[in-house]
Amino acid sequence: MDKDNYKWKFASVGGAARVDIQSGEDIARLGELDRKMWTVLSNPVKDLEFDQTTLKVIDSNGDGIIHVDEVIEAAKWITGLLRNPDDLLKGPSELPLSDFNTDNPEGATLQKSARQILENLKLEKDSICLEDTADNARIFAGSAFNGDGVITEISTPSQELKDLIKTIVTISGGAPDRTGETGITAEQIEAFYAACEAYSAWKSSVTTETFPYGDATADALAAVEAVKAKVADFFMRCKLINFNPDASAAVDVDVEKIKAISEQDLAVSESEIANYPLARPNADGKLPLKDGINPAWRGQMAAVTALIKDFEGKDAVTEAEWNAAAGKFAPYCAWLSDKKGSEVESLGDDAVNAVLKDARKEELLSLVASDKALEEEALSIEKVDKVLHLYRDFYSFLNNYVTFKDFYSGTDKAIFQAGELYIDQRRCDLCVKVDDMGKQTDMAGLSWMYILYLACRSKTTSKNFNIAAVVTDGETRGLRVGKNAIFYDRAGEVYDATVTQIIDNPISIRQAFWAPYRKFGKWISERFSKKTSEKNDQGFADMTAKAEGATAQGAAPAKSSFDIAKFAGIFAAIGMALGFLLDALVQIFKGAANIGPWKVVLIIVAIMIVISAPSVILTWIHLRHRDLGPILNANGWAVNAASYVSVKFGRTLTSLAKFPKLTAVDAKARKARRRRIFWTIFIILLLAAAAYCWWRLHFHFV
Repeated sequence: MDKDNYKWKFASVGGAARVDIQSGEDIARLGELDRKMWTVLSNPVKDLEFDQTTLKVIDSNGDGIIHVDEVIEAAKWITGLLRNPDDLLKGPSELPLSDFNTDNPEGATLQKSARQILENLKLEKDSICLEDTADNARIFAGSAFNGDGVITEISTPSQELKDLIKTIVTISGGAPDRTGETGITAEQIEAFYAACEAYSAWKSSVTTETFPYGDATADALAAVEAVKAKVADFFMRCKLINFNPDASAAVDVDVEKIKAISEQDLAVSESEIANYPLARPNADGKLPLKDGINPAWRGQMAAVTALIKDFEGKDAVTEAEWNAAAGKFAPYCAWLSDKKGSEVESLGDDAVNAVLKDARKEELLSLVASDKALEEEALSIEKVDKVLHLYRDFYSFLNNYVTFKDFYSGTDKAIFQAGELYIDQRRCDLCVKVDDMGKQTDMAGLSWMYILYLACRSKTTSKNFNIAAVVTDGETRGLRVGKNAIFYDRAGEVYDATVTQIIDNPISIRQAFWAPYRKFGKWISERFSKKTSEKNDQGFADMTAKAEGATAQGAAPAKSSFDIAKFAGIFAAIGMALGFLLDALVQIFKGAANIGPWKVVLIIVAIMIVISAPSVILTWIHLRHRDLGPILNANGWAVNAASYVSVKFGRTLTSLAKFPKLTAVDAKARKARRRRIFWTIFIILLLAAAAYCWWRLHFHFV
């Protein structure tokens, strides 16, 4: 909305103009605030230091992202339910029942629900707090009905119905009730009775052909199925002999195989013997039932002959006789495949028939209907809990969403500040949990802030996560990838932290002034180290080669305490550096011969300022534009306004170690310190005197 008739109040927060929420009416009319003036347009629910229940209440669609429209919706809802919306700015945890807006029908209903909660809890008071609504089970304990559509044993005084409910819970698994007990729903009741009816009908569909072997039919079928494949293999071998008598040896048991295992424990080789034919195939195509059976299959075949009455008195059967006996199982198999209501089979036929005979289904469904009749009241009780969460937390949330007031207050921490990092004698308070390191790498550099990324892990809780810690004060020379630190979350839990990545940006003007000289010094040091290393390696190689040559000629290698070749590179590098510096000084002194020594010092200072000026100017610009927004945006936020971190404010986010003046110092340490100070002053004075004398000799008498 571009047009806004409401007179909003604004304040400078974090160096930017932001709306200042000062009343309940401001909250109620947030929908009229131009969205361009909101600090945040959306933020993730995850990894925030804020009450998760409150965040879920605001996140009405449950997508894990709180959008500006959801905040407006929550603001309109909570202010409409309160008689005095200004109370939201106090953030109290207890709501007087008289503060419900009974002119609003929903407010009147919620007031009634709040009274019901206190009555259920047997609390005699005129206000309600979050502790009263925190435990649904306690609120509804002892209530026969609670509006969730789930009935439990407590829902009926009838012992028969209690037992039936317990039976249905056993069969269906039940459903959780608001009291914390396990009960049943209307759907589970219907499904249970349908299963009983289907099972009973299936059991009644038995005919005279269904059980060809009476009560032993199931066992007989199992026995036949156990040897079915082996019997089919036997008859096929017999058919091959009929097809070609010369094939009898090939399809029979190979004697050589038996010889190969005859020296072993044949009982152990039973699995291999079971691979042999069921019996020796023959041209008659008859399967012996007693003698001539493979020893590994004798037990299974004995079970078949004992259960299949058709084989009584027979020593062998043909394939046709076998198939005829096996075919009698077809009606039984068809009946089994048509089984219905198997979920209640475990109850037994008598119990299932008794359930159907008692016909108590309608009584159970009536209990469910009585429970559902209280659904609106029960939901209102849950809404009371939502009201209390917003009553306590909503204004605080707005200070982290509509504005960043908590972040810039200097007293409260913002909801995105995850804890404190201790590293390199400092404490960093601006630490944000990182969900996607890839996005951080792409976007966080735009913040112009010095950022440490650390992997945090707790050995006690096994929690692991990454954080981005912003360093806004102090030196950075001691910070590097791999450095270990300690992180404390907002609950005080300690984590081991290791630096995994650094985004390097200037922290102060002082650091920027000396940066060119540090870079130059680093370059000199690297060049010096490189030359020294090369000469050292070359000298060592030459010395080794000479030693090996002398040894080959029978002479002992000469020992030397000092190898000039080894150190030639060092002296050359030092000479180059000194030559460069002296040449620069000569040029300065030549141009200042008629000026005077003190003006020469001023010229040198001016040159230093010129050298440092670009770095200082760029740093000054960057420090004025340090912005928290890119870090939060990379973490899933939609930050809509600049969130600058000035130099002054930055010092409040990083606390440096401050040591008191020492009253007692170790004697040896004091002596060593004095010695260092003495030699430092001596060298400086010596160099100054040498420079002055050189200038006088070189220019004064010209």
